[in-house]
Amino acid sequence: MAEKMDAKLDYNNQESVEKTAPVNRKLRVGIIGCGWIAGSHIDSYKRMEDVDIVAGCDLIPGKAAAFFERNGVANVKTDYASHKEMLDDASLKLDAVSVCTYNRQHAIPTIYALKKGVNVLLEKPFTVTLDEAIEVMKAEKESGKVLSSGFQPRLDANMQMIKKIVQSGELGKVYYIQTGGGRRRGIPTPFGTSFIADETAGLGALADIGCYSLDMVLNAVGYPKPLTVTGYKSDYFGKDPSYYPDHPEYAKAFGVDDFAAAFVRLEGGIILDFRIAWAMNIDTPGDTIILGTKAGLRIPSTDCWNGTVGGPMKIYKTIGGVNMETEVPIIPNKGGSLFDKKIRSFLDACKNGTPAPVPSSQIIYNQAILDGIARSAKLGREVRIHVPKID
Repeated sequence: MAEKMDAKLDYNNQESVEKTAPVNRKLRVGIIGCGWIAGSHIDSYKRMEDVDIVAGCDLIPGKAAAFFERNGVANVKTDYASHKEMLDDASLKLDAVSVCTYNRQHAIPTIYALKKGVNVLLEKPFTVTLDEAIEVMKAEKESGKVLSSGFQPRLDANMQMIKKIVQSGELGKVYYIQTGGGRRRGIPTPFGTSFIADETAGLGALADIGCYSLDMVLNAVGYPKPLTVTGYKSDYFGKDPSYYPDHPEYAKAFGVDDFAAAFVRLEGGIILDFRIAWAMNIDTPGDTIILGTKAGLRIPSTDCWNGTVGGPMKIYKTIGGVNMETEVPIIPNKGGSLFDKKIRSFLDACKNGTPAPVPSSQIIYNQAILDGIARSAKLGREVRIHVPKID
């Protein structure tokens, strides 16, 4: 039996991230790491009228210069052997940088940039380990600068609706969450081995797309502290040469996970059942489900975790002894791409001195879960999670 959505849930009341700061001075921006994801950053920066892209660096000689030439951006200083050289160049007068390096290189340039008084947009995953994340947060606190993380799915109108439904009290007290997703076949090797080698990536599907899936539900329920984790990781597909008919050598380079799962206890009596995959023998490990004492919410999965929902969501509840289902229609996104919104919200925080759009105080818990899953999988047992207070 269908019912209309309660009036208190306004489908069209999207959280606005479309504010544009006054163009009184252009922000001077640099890019650290000029690989694949940096292309999306530069595309968005080029669309922002209040940005000058002034510098870039990469560990591979000549890569930064070729990157900016390929993307049609002239007069960019790229003659730096490292991020330190670029950030030490006082003539640049940098306001902000995008850190687009390999996962294992996220922490070091971010910490250095913050200590130099430069705002940072750090691509996901935040770091590889919890210890690294803590050091990044310490540098952020000391600097007083903006540190935001690359979680653009938060800016999707349907993701925001998930949070509105939960926060409205429509579901009652949330006690169980099932989430995850992934790809039937989707190990990211079109860009070489940077995503799959341990020395560059550190974590595989768990961090690459798992961090998004975790953020979707943790943000909805207010980012409670994780308490314990029982985790599992595997690499059956990644280490199989037949998976890469054109590059069987990738199997030897594979040093991360292509599948991960976990059972996480969160503060407030919430259980999180999680699974994520780059490759598996099924189209999806299941829809996301949020169970509450008053109602349940089903969020359809997607073929390839892409930062939104796979179809109209449904709320299940019982009224007067009658089981009812409420369909939550798909909301079209307005005001540009999610990536542009991510860049814009970061720039506005830098210009206006407002809080980071994706604060580290939340993402530290996301990272703690990823770290806990990896530690638990290695030890073969449940582990406790402790995130120290960072003053």
